Amino acid sequence: MRFDSVPAAQLRAELADTAAAAEEAGVAWVSVMDHYLQMEPAGLPADDPMLEAYTTLGYLAGVTENVELGVLVTGVTYRYPGLLAKIVATLDVLSGGRAVAGLGAAWYEREHLALGVPYPPLAERFERLEETLQICGQMWDPTNDGPYEGRHYRLAETLCRPQPLVRPQIMVGGSGERKTLRLVAQYADACNLFASTPDEVAHKIDVLRGHCDDAGRDLATVRITVLHGGAQLLTGDVAGFVDEMATYRALGVETVILRPPTTSLAAWVRDAVHPAVAPVADLG
Repeated sequence: MRFDSVPAAQLRAELADTAAAAEEAGVAWVSVMDHYLQMEPAGLPADDPMLEAYTTLGYLAGVTENVELGVLVTGVTYRYPGLLAKIVATLDVLSGGRAVAGLGAAWYEREHLALGVPYPPLAERFERLEETLQICGQMWDPTNDGPYEGRHYRLAETLCRPQPLVRPQIMVGGSGERKTLRLVAQYADACNLFASTPDEVAHKIDVLRGHCDDAGRDLATVRITVLHGGAQLLTGDVAGFVDEMATYRALGVETVILRPPTTSLAAWVRDAVHPAVAPVADLG
């Protein structure tokens, strides 16, 4: 979610209105970005509003009933992994079992430096991501409260009470073929790819299939999602959007996550997204 043009005093109402519009439309998923600052590399001023992600999701848990709630995605550097697993478990309990754990290697150096958060080299961030995936799995296993010993993280206990009501799906965001998609195959329940072109997505899925084969896993057990700009919806071209989604559905994509424009989010959901939800759902 983005709130570039919404005054701070109105953010709470805008969030609630957007969530209500999403549930009324039958949207299955609502997510927020996890950043300390707005994304300057994406052309957004760093001093534009950026709410803290899990506080926001806790609020959304209280004003929704059906949508899945997650972050797209949490950089592995942002929170210690044991604490992150505890936060997501709490979100799952308070949302009635609707939490999704989106994870990535982190990339936005400025926000780390701005708030004094260590920003290790890329190779180390991927090592930390893998350990975080392992820690989340252990924290959400009610039969294993024992220690975790990794290269970067050491937990004396992995006690997490209450446990999630439903073990949160773990989503790894990104399309890197050597590391990211390998981690999806080894640890994740879902991936998130950029909907660049159907051919590119098909290639990424083929790469993921190879990693799944290496891991002894069936690709069908991975929920494949794509992040899409939804440009057709802004012009009212629902048929064009549905046709494109049919192409992705044929590739095995289960979920499309729309990137909102800089506008009233509630109005965007009602006016642009709502008309496309049922036709896309009919694709199966």
